[in-house]
Amino acid sequence: MKEKLVKTLIERKLTISCCESLSAGLCMATLASVPGASQVLKGGFVTYQTQMKEDLVHVDKKIIEQYGVVSKECAHDMALHTKELTQSDIALSFTGNAGPSAMENKPAGLVYCALAYKDRVDVFEFQLKMERNQLRETIVDLMIERVIALLEME
Repeated sequence: MKEKLVKTLIERKLTISCCESLSAGLCMATLASVPGASQVLKGGFVTYQTQMKEDLVHVDKKIIEQYGVVSKECAHDMALHTKELTQSDIALSFTGNAGPSAMENKPAGLVYCALAYKDRVDVFEFQLKMERNQLRETIVDLMIERVIALLEME
């Protein structure tokens, strides 16, 4: 799927960037493994700790205080601001709890991802029960599929 996404982005002359907490740079690394990715992958941010979300991508502190970092609101802000900061056509964000224990009173495996494209930001909620690294790989693959599906609908 990663090859298909890079090929599609190249053909459409679109760029992509990522803001990754839960995935810790895995999406960018996955895309960068495809030859030609440098034509479309602008870069992004790894905001593993809460403060980095505020400092690097300007997630509103009030959102974090009210909803937490494992929230659709945080994922939305991460993608929106990453798109603006990198001036990419598409931005993805990944935030959640890979486990093994609960965080912010939210269960392990709860993940929120967002896809910013044009004037919209779509947020996706996933509840996955699997080992943390398998979860991270799965969530990156799922979001790559979401981007491909969105572009194919146009």
